[in-house]
Amino acid sequence: MKMTVLSLTSAALLVGAGAFAASAQAQQSFGHPEGYVAGDAMFWNLDPDRGSSRNDVGLRLRGGAQFNDYFALEGHLGTGGSDGDTKLDYLVGAYAKGIAPITPNARLYGLIGVTEVDFDHDSESGFSYGAGGEIDVANNLAISADYMRYLDKSAYDFDAASVGLKYRF
Repeated sequence: MKMTVLSLTSAALLVGAGAFAASAQAQQSFGHPEGYVAGDAMFWNLDPDRGSSRNDVGLRLRGGAQFNDYFALEGHLGTGGSDGDTKLDYLVGAYAKGIAPITPNARLYGLIGVTEVDFDHDSESGFSYGAGGEIDVANNLAISADYMRYLDKSAYDFDAASVGLKYRF
């Protein structure tokens, strides 16, 4: 279990480091890739096939590099919230992000990747996907919202809707 945490965390860090290195190199060549960080309120829901669902609010940090108007690599790190005996210790994931510009100041996006989630020292990992949108409110600042299916297991689903601020640098 700890080896899975370390390997997924290492993979997420390597993807992030590679994204920023590629961003720096591409920035010299093309002048467009940009890094970003975001902080979100994450409204999560753990829905088991049997029994009642669990939900609460946690915090999520996102970071990534956008290589052009249509593609970015992004990482998520989230924690917090508990409902009864279920506590979200952490989630960590790495995603490819497809972007559809709607206007110069608004974009829709889709995410696919892999996530590891730990509830009460019991971690699971798997394929993840989601969709969202963002609207610029200033030159480097946007309001964003998305919905992610972080885990889709045979015994339960783990989803989260998030709203927050994104800063581009």
